[in-house]
Amino acid sequence: MINRRFLCLAAALALVAGCATQPVPVSVADTLAQTPSLSTLHGLVVKAGLNDTFKGPGPFTVFAPNNDAFKAVSARTMDELAKDPARLKAVLTYHVVPAQVMAAEVKNGPVMSVQGTNLTLSRTGAYVTVEEAMVVTADIKATNGVVHVVDRVLLPPAQK
Repeated sequence: MINRRFLCLAAALALVAGCATQPVPVSVADTLAQTPSLSTLHGLVVKAGLNDTFKGPGPFTVFAPNNDAFKAVSARTMDELAKDPARLKAVLTYHVVPAQVMAAEVKNGPVMSVQGTNLTLSRTGAYVTVEEAMVVTADIKATNGVVHVVDRVLLPPAQK
């Protein structure tokens, strides 16, 4: 009898704990702000004036470079971006597709970025790439889209 009560109590606690740990979806902007590995990106989004945009209706798919990806960018390039808000905004919006694209829905080929040039997406099994960046964490759902964490910062092609 005691074992049965214990098992029922343990099952109920596990169920409640499982429900309590499920994150409530928030906007793309709030997702970036709440994800420690995306703190550099979040700071740049705020600096570029895109935070309110990413709180808007969307939908957005953001290929979000993690902090390590930004560490791999040269200090010179990061300084140039910090001094040129238009270029910073262009680089950040190059990581965004104006649609919600879950990893399983990725089709191989080009897709237009918010910045205005194409990104090449590719999926092989469970692996997704965008240009030369690998998606390391896929399908972080937001109320207005989805975030995929990538391992590289993408730089848009030079304007002709």
